[in-house]
Amino acid sequence: MNKGSFQAFQLSKEIKLALHDLKYIHPTEVQKRVVPVALERKDHIVKSQTGSGKTAAFSIPICELIDWEENKPQALILTPTRELAAQIKDDIINIGRFKRVNAEAIYGKQSFDKQKLALKQKTHVVVGTPGRVLDHIQKGTLNVSQINYLVIDEADEMFNMGFIDQVEGIIQKLPTENRVTSLFSATLPVDVESLCQKYMNTPQEIEIASTEFTKPKIEHYLIEVSEEKKFSLLKDISIVENPDSCILFCGTQEKVDQLYRKIKGANYSCEKIHGSLAQKDRFSVMNRFKRGEFRYLVATDVAARGIDIENISLVINYDFPLEKESYVHRTGRTGRAGKTGQAITFITPYEKKYLDELEDYLGFSITRKAPPSKEDVEKGKKTFEEKMQRKAAIKKDKGSQLNKNIMKLYFNGGKKKKLRPVDFVGTLTSIQGVQAEDIGIISIEENSTYVDILNGKGSLVLQEMKTKTIKGKQLKVHKAR
Repeated sequence: MNKGSFQAFQLSKEIKLALHDLKYIHPTEVQKRVVPVALERKDHIVKSQTGSGKTAAFSIPICELIDWEENKPQALILTPTRELAAQIKDDIINIGRFKRVNAEAIYGKQSFDKQKLALKQKTHVVVGTPGRVLDHIQKGTLNVSQINYLVIDEADEMFNMGFIDQVEGIIQKLPTENRVTSLFSATLPVDVESLCQKYMNTPQEIEIASTEFTKPKIEHYLIEVSEEKKFSLLKDISIVENPDSCILFCGTQEKVDQLYRKIKGANYSCEKIHGSLAQKDRFSVMNRFKRGEFRYLVATDVAARGIDIENISLVINYDFPLEKESYVHRTGRTGRAGKTGQAITFITPYEKKYLDELEDYLGFSITRKAPPSKEDVEKGKKTFEEKMQRKAAIKKDKGSQLNKNIMKLYFNGGKKKKLRPVDFVGTLTSIQGVQAEDIGIISIEENSTYVDILNGKGSLVLQEMKTKTIKGKQLKVHKAR
């Protein structure tokens, strides 16, 4: 089979249409090898570096295999961080949009009761962090009786963060018959391999060599610098490289705060993110960075775990990563989806003793580089200052093309009025020109309902529903905010 495009995979027209609108044209190596195996419902272990397209590799088969008629969750995806859970949920909804696949993300530091209400809806896919997922299972608010697909994403990081017992606790609660289990990891430590042997059924092993993906797309450089001269070096590099989007990684939250104050004081367009920020602030910062509202993000490793942000041209390890895996995750924020990028790591004389071990792990030597010359810095100043003063162009979300023909409608009636999805479908399809495939996800809450209207039919439905009733009830309707 020619696997040069997604259209060559054995996928339904609804999934192919979504992939086309999302501009997913040519599958990455991991997608070429994983999607056919997953569609055949075989267990698989995937060793692949960050940025290789793993999320789509498991999301596409899940959306394809979901039975829309089944109300209980059929797929469970475990992730180490809240940001990654939210991102995967959005990806699932985008890929499954025309098949009306509904996904919910559940994680800590968010209202348990709000999640409980969301899980009462028809939910096909649940994405979550292990602690909160296990909590919902134990309290009976997440029904796992129909889970056919389990994905353990970023497995090595999951275990580094101490989630192994929770992950195992979740697996033991899931059905074993006919369940497909897949595990994705940049590395396969002993604990991960042990889990695979214990809970997977003769899994296929798929490995994408790190040098195959990481090295050609990213230029890796190392600059030796004393601790006290780091900030001066950072300013020189930012002037010479003048990136549109750049992440600066620090080793601790305190270091992030210190560097953020310094570069903010130097009038850089910047924000910061680390684990002590409130969850809503972390989401807000990441979303604004994705849109390109500011150019420099100062971060701890929390931002390096699988978060997909397009067109980051430069990553700077302001603090040398003492964990080898952190280097891979950090630098993997650039050079994504076939694009090129640059990763510059600062190393102090004291830290040089860690370098051999890192390079052995990576399988290549990081190129040594001299700091920018005074002449290059002087030459770049004018362009740098012009860009700093210029308002950044806001980037479109990758789902914007997909969503431009979709209108979400709000109705002021829900479960208290005993309304069901079938009631909405029946009324909406009675409108001339509207068919079942024009109706997307229907979310019925206690006192309200949200309905996605697809294929550019939103305005027609909005106008017609001002005079139509649903189950004999006249509801107020307007475009959802």
